[in-house]
Amino acid sequence: MIITIGGLAGTGTSTAAQKLSEELGIPYISAGDVFRQMAVEHNMTLLEFSEFAEGNDEIDKALDKRQAKIANEADDLIVEGRISAFFVDADYKFWLMAPDNIRAERISYREDKSLETVQHEIKERTASERKRYMEIHDIDIDDLSQYDLIINTKTFDAESTANIILKCIKN
Repeated sequence: MIITIGGLAGTGTSTAAQKLSEELGIPYISAGDVFRQMAVEHNMTLLEFSEFAEGNDEIDKALDKRQAKIANEADDLIVEGRISAFFVDADYKFWLMAPDNIRAERISYREDKSLETVQHEIKERTASERKRYMEIHDIDIDDLSQYDLIINTKTFDAESTANIILKCIKN
């Protein structure tokens, strides 16, 4: 079974993927994991590779192809990433969402940054990603039509979110 979990920063995708992996006993990968692996392959630090990737659309394309390849070669896998559902042939595709203020609170806590800083970063990052996905892949991140289930994680912790996904899969 192949599952994708996507969502903007602070919606809980990584934590939900990890919990789901534990519950189902199947591995998961994240776009971040693949990106870090690519940095090692290029003999760069994560920061160096991030800077290199900023001006190189081919890195984004290679990352997406690699996630799809890993998923295609697996029998069971959870793939976590913003736009993984667009590249991975999955049995189930989930999108997690949350209001910007909730996302900002979560990221602020996780990264030990001020709420005001994170609120500003969220606006910039979301706009930047929306533009990049359209320019590089012709993907409208706001088009949720390919997802099987969209979950607003505003009031759900990671365990509850994973349980909702599990119920959907089992039914």
